[in-house]
Amino acid sequence: MEPEPKKYYSPEEYLAIEREAEFKSEYIHGEIVAMAGASRNHNRITLNAAVSLHSQFRKRECEVYANDMRVCVAATGLYTYPDVVAVCDAPQFEDEQTDTLVNPAVIIEVLSESTESYDRGAKFAHYRRIASLKEYILISQQRHMIEHFICQSRDKWLLYIAEGPEAEIELPSIDCILKLADVYEKVEFS
Repeated sequence: MEPEPKKYYSPEEYLAIEREAEFKSEYIHGEIVAMAGASRNHNRITLNAAVSLHSQFRKRECEVYANDMRVCVAATGLYTYPDVVAVCDAPQFEDEQTDTLVNPAVIIEVLSESTESYDRGAKFAHYRRIASLKEYILISQQRHMIEHFICQSRDKWLLYIAEGPEAEIELPSIDCILKLADVYEKVEFS
């Protein structure tokens, strides 16, 4: 018995399916890929980072989204759901549904064993094609550590690493600071 051929979807078909789905999926090269659930620590870190940015955005035009704001990388066709997304320019969306952001300034991913290599490699390669993206942040679930990539030019990104509960990182593109003590509040390391 031969395996069924893979079904490929257009971006429009994906969006129609995704907008009705009970579970989130990414889309790349015509394929829809289901996303796994997140751990307790992953959820805490994501929420803490989003709350920290949100509190610094009060009385500013900036916006932060956690978990459910889809981002489209128009240059590569990737549709994905970063853990946290921030934008300080007027948010731009792919269509009138306003559920697919196309101009993030900052993307934050919380690293999981199952997604770490993808977040560091192929996914970051996609993200680097977003003209508006100025900063990419990877947050460890294993210890107090944040890797902060800052765009210098399309092909040049600088890496800063903040380690320890007293450390912090500055996010110049959105004029914010992430304190590791806040990001890791109530997080229990194994």
